[in-house]
Amino acid sequence: MALHIDILTLFPRMLDGFLAESILGKALDRGLLTVKVHDLRDWTTDKHNTADDRPFGGGAGMVLKPEPVFAAIEQLQRPGCRRIYLTPDGVPFSTQRAESLSHEQHLILLSGHYEGIDQRIRDCVIDEEISIGDYVLTNGTVAAAIVIDALSRFIPGTLGEEKSLTHESFTNKLLDFPQYTRPAEFRGMSVPEVLLSGNHVEIEKWRQARRLEKTRQIRPDLLE
Repeated sequence: MALHIDILTLFPRMLDGFLAESILGKALDRGLLTVKVHDLRDWTTDKHNTADDRPFGGGAGMVLKPEPVFAAIEQLQRPGCRRIYLTPDGVPFSTQRAESLSHEQHLILLSGHYEGIDQRIRDCVIDEEISIGDYVLTNGTVAAAIVIDALSRFIPGTLGEEKSLTHESFTNKLLDFPQYTRPAEFRGMSVPEVLLSGNHVEIEKWRQARRLEKTRQIRPDLLE
C-alpha cells in the first residue's frame, strides 16, 4: 500500500506548484505515494470560519484553536496513522527520520501558524513534533513540504538513479563530495585528473577523502 499523506494548513494553495513539479510530481502521478492538502477552515463551525484566537495570558499574535484541529485529525486519521506537528521547537529533522517516515502507511502533517497551536492539540492528537531547523517561518506549510520531499526520495521508484541515496550529503554522517561535468576545462579550471582516469577505486577514495575534508571544515559536529 502506497504511503498517504494528509496536510492540514491555513494556506493550502502554497503547495499547488510544489506537488506538481519535478521528481515528487512524477512520483505522485505514478501513484508511488499520495498527498492531499486540506484547509483547516473546512472544520470550523462559525460563519467567519475562525481557526485562531488570541492567547490566554496575553501576548502578541494568534494561536490555532483546538476545535477545528481536533475535528480534522479525528476525521482523517486511520489505524496506524502517525500525526506530526511541524514547529520550530520540535525534534530536529534528519535524513534518518525521513527514511523511517517513508515506511509509514499514513501521515497527517499539521502546519503551525502564527504563534503556534493550542497546547491541548499537542497533548492529545499529536504523536511527534518535527523542526526543520533553528529558525522561524511565517507558517509550517513550507516545513511540511520539505518533510514530504525528503521522505519521498526513499520510496522505491521515486528516484531515477537509486545510487543517489547512497552518494549524497548526510549519508554516513558526511557531506557530499564535489561534482564536475563537461567540459573538462572551463576558463582555466580543470576537472581533477582522478575523475578522468576511469579508475573507479581511486575515484571512490578521492570522493571519500573530499567528503571527510568538507565535513571537518563545515560540520565537524557530524564527525563526533
